[in-house]
Amino acid sequence: MAQLTDDCFAHGDRLMTADEALALIGQIAAPVTGLEEVGLAIAPGRILARDVVSTVDVPPHPNAAVDGYAFFHDDLVADADTTLPVTGRVPAGHALGRPAAHGEAIRIFTGAPMPEGLDTVMMQEDTQEADGMVTLPTGIKPGANRRNAGEDVRAGTVILKAGHRLKPQDVGMAASVGLAALPCHATLKVALFSTGDEVCEPGEPLEPGAIYDANRYAVMGLLRGLGCSVTDLGILPDKGPQTHAAIAEAASSHHALMTSGGVSVGDEDHVRKTIMNEGTLHAWYMAIKPGRPLMLGQIGGAAFIGLPGNPAAAMVTFLRFARPLLLRLGGGKEVDPQLFSVRAAFDRKKKSGRREYVRVHLEYGDDGVLEAHAFHREGAGLLSSLVETDGLAELPEDMTQLEKGAMIDVLPFSEVIG
Repeated sequence: MAQLTDDCFAHGDRLMTADEALALIGQIAAPVTGLEEVGLAIAPGRILARDVVSTVDVPPHPNAAVDGYAFFHDDLVADADTTLPVTGRVPAGHALGRPAAHGEAIRIFTGAPMPEGLDTVMMQEDTQEADGMVTLPTGIKPGANRRNAGEDVRAGTVILKAGHRLKPQDVGMAASVGLAALPCHATLKVALFSTGDEVCEPGEPLEPGAIYDANRYAVMGLLRGLGCSVTDLGILPDKGPQTHAAIAEAASSHHALMTSGGVSVGDEDHVRKTIMNEGTLHAWYMAIKPGRPLMLGQIGGAAFIGLPGNPAAAMVTFLRFARPLLLRLGGGKEVDPQLFSVRAAFDRKKKSGRREYVRVHLEYGDDGVLEAHAFHREGAGLLSSLVETDGLAELPEDMTQLEKGAMIDVLPFSEVIG
């Protein structure tokens, strides 16, 4: 990450807005990983490092789009059926082996190369064949059911762009032009830990005053869903020297460090103290709900992301701020998720100047319009609110009253998870 400033209060006493934080991420985050060739079988989810240009046409030759009969269109009688002798057969993967002649029809199958000269194919269901002759009805257009060479991709065309996170269909496209591997950014290495003497490992006895560590496992799943290589550092105790040593060691061997909790102003918030004393703090408190205490910074050569401790706040801040930061560090350019306009099925008063993320489930109204229904409770610590909903409704800073029936932006979890 490029260092912009050591002044963590660049926005004065007011809280940083969501848009300011996203703009800052765009400025400070640049690819930090090397390049490697990745085989197609394991390429989905990886980030492309260079533009990919096809060296071949796809398809490489004209071919039949259906099973049927190929012929010269100008052999057809204009106002009546035409009967032609069937003089050859071309299955997929084979060629006729000679130029075609006027006055003949060739039996052909889907994907088979068109014999030289023939320009039209009629589906077998529309024809009648008997005694080596086929009858073709009138009315078919020239070139029907014939795929041209390069119809899908022309040689010299950029088929995949650098910074794109590869989907299965992208890998299929690469395979269609003959590539066996793709140039990708190396996997982003992220160290993940939790902090707090009250945090307990699942599976262990729960002591009085303790809670199980849910956030670390949820965040681990989110990181792996982004294709990150995750080092699980477990739970760090509330001890300054141990916290400092663990963070310093992890920073020396990872591209990014991530935690939840321990980034506020309490006496035991040693993570915040370590970053402020040994690193650079780019952003801290934000004008959002839930999730105000979000820390973005760096220590050594590693980015640092400190999520809030409450599960809902941790999820919101990961999806809207940590995710684009991590994607940019890993070489991604398409980091902004797609939001969808949905009708609100709830009323809401909100504070001006703050962006609010409301957990919603989606269902169709009686008129067939998709509606967003707010979860019945709002607490930032409610993990059930993430399990029982489908996404986040984003209420902008200038809104103070949401009226039921208004259109709002919703980020479905399916857009950013998995």
